[in-house]
Amino acid sequence: MNPIANFLLILVICSWLVSCGENISERPPNIVIIYADDMGYGDLNIQNPDSKIPTPHLDQLAAAGMRFTDAHSSSGICSPSRYALLTGTYHWRRQHNIVNSFEKPFFNDSDITLAQVLRDGGYRTACIGKWHLGWDWVFENPPSGKVNQWGREMAVYHPDDINWDLPVSGGPVDRGFDYYFGDGTINFPPYAWIENDRFLEAPTEVMYLDSIGFDVKEGQWEFRPGPKVKGWNPYDVLPTLTKKAVEWIKGQDGNTPFFLYFPLTSPHAPIIPNEEFDGKSQAGAYGDFVYQSDWVVGQVLQAIREMGFEDNTIVLFTADNGPEGYAFSRAEAYGHFSMGELRGLKRDVWEGGNRVPFVVKWPERIAPGVVSDKLVSQIDVMATLLDLVGIAPPADAAPDSFHFLPELSDSDNPMPQRTSLIHNTNETRWAVRDGDWLYINDSTGQHTRMPESFFELKGYTHFGTSELLFNLSDDPGQFKNLSAMYPERLKEMQSLLSESKAKGYFSNKE
Repeated sequence: MNPIANFLLILVICSWLVSCGENISERPPNIVIIYADDMGYGDLNIQNPDSKIPTPHLDQLAAAGMRFTDAHSSSGICSPSRYALLTGTYHWRRQHNIVNSFEKPFFNDSDITLAQVLRDGGYRTACIGKWHLGWDWVFENPPSGKVNQWGREMAVYHPDDINWDLPVSGGPVDRGFDYYFGDGTINFPPYAWIENDRFLEAPTEVMYLDSIGFDVKEGQWEFRPGPKVKGWNPYDVLPTLTKKAVEWIKGQDGNTPFFLYFPLTSPHAPIIPNEEFDGKSQAGAYGDFVYQSDWVVGQVLQAIREMGFEDNTIVLFTADNGPEGYAFSRAEAYGHFSMGELRGLKRDVWEGGNRVPFVVKWPERIAPGVVSDKLVSQIDVMATLLDLVGIAPPADAAPDSFHFLPELSDSDNPMPQRTSLIHNTNETRWAVRDGDWLYINDSTGQHTRMPESFFELKGYTHFGTSELLFNLSDDPGQFKNLSAMYPERLKEMQSLLSESKAKGYFSNKE
């Protein structure tokens, strides 16, 4: 952001603070984080003028708060970004991959989460929805089944291979959450409900792609085979999670501040909007699923209003990474570009893989209708929220987290803002952001294969260099590779990446 724009933004916020300062509550604010799954930057109607999907509740949330147009997840895939959000730590300090079915937790026991610090600071905490960060499973024996799926043989756990009666540790209740309810991950086994650290019903059957019993509305089921409870219906998952989140909010007494982390299972595949949402968009079943996700957000906001919590509740909405590969055919069929003007999708280090929707609302402190183009990462959520609620984190917590709302800080020494950021999905391909410049240490940022028809539709070209350099202020779509024109800048970016990897992270504690 240029200095004049930054000054005006701060002026707007400060004016708002003066006007409402007398009404600010003495009690720490509640916090609600709604985390969409595989939702693209261009799926929000308010930031895509050509969108074919209505998102009235998210648009209203943005109009009532602050929308960031240059916000990023840590990775282009699920588990790493969730870890980064909850710990204020680059995911690549731990690992690069998702947590697959029945794998161990992403966390080390030494990791400190946002939920832990808030709970220690007097907050009631809950996680309702998709976890996808692993558990310490109690196995009776190795997987006893095998199946050929997606062209390879896969080992499959059967119900008798796992002890369902003992608590399953390593999950949300061991990471700072007082309460958990969810199915773990919608397309990974076990297909069963978990409350806190117990299964409500033990699986007795095995889910295979040919035994789901329901039709998907777009794309593929993408289910991994494994144990399920009898009669498991994937179409019940999102409505059940929504009901549980609303019930939990309405169960709060208004005397104890609360933190709700609500990671949605949508619009991630399987693309299964419920019947009442069919045809609500002009972007096919996926558009209808985004519309339903928006409805879910509306249900949560309504519950907050009905309980009288709205004025003193921070609501943060974002997504874990860019849209899935189905977005290419959707754009060609319906003219809806889930990635917006950006290049690339989920898994890519192109901007479309990790630049995500990001909206924050807090009526008592954040002026409505503000749009910011400052560089923001979900890694920064932990430091920012803890400062806003007045809780000092332990010295070794959130090592990579910067304050993205320093103008709202009550501290005499506000933390510095972020100027650099690493984007990364796998071990070999890295992207580094420094101001408006983005460097990729490869000839492409692609992981998800782009169809030639879409390539031609957008007018992309193949770059003939081993490394890439872009100026995103002029070229957010990443059409112009400037590596040959700015060799000195290229070297600076190379050094920035090397130095950052060598020391492990960009630290706000230096």
